[in-house]
Amino acid sequence: MKTIVAVDKEWGIGKNNDLLFHLSQDLKYFKEKTLDKVIVMGGNTLLSFPGSKPLPRRTNIVLTDVFKRDDCIVCETLEELSKELKKYDTNDIFIVGGAMFYRTMIDYCDEAYITKVDEVGGAQVFFPNLDEKENWEEVESSEPIIDNGHIIRFTKFINKAVKEF
Repeated sequence: MKTIVAVDKEWGIGKNNDLLFHLSQDLKYFKEKTLDKVIVMGGNTLLSFPGSKPLPRRTNIVLTDVFKRDDCIVCETLEELSKELKKYDTNDIFIVGGAMFYRTMIDYCDEAYITKVDEVGGAQVFFPNLDEKENWEEVESSEPIIDNGHIIRFTKFINKAVKEF
């Protein structure tokens, strides 16, 4: 299982149920990584998507007990989610948010694709700081890229102590 997210210098990821920055190259990167894969999220993340609709050409799985939908797979509990995820290749599963769901699932992920934005975005919600988590190690980092006026770097972290979900 993998995770993918864009973070600011403080590992902030969002405010007002929206992203901190509009990064077209990061959105393209997200699409490249997750197309034809399984994306797993909390209910607020689904509602933050354009039109509150599941992303196309992906299996959208949502953990929520607040609503039911016919256009994606909804699991009400972590136990139900665990059973559902066993139907898929773990290499095809991406945890995509939000903050609480990232914190819940991070230790079950073996890889994290982190787009680091070289500024502070005034976040209200945060991703676990993998630079400070002892089991996580940054193994790849791109050269700096300018994306919509922001300096970003695509990085990859690996978890050396993955927990079974």
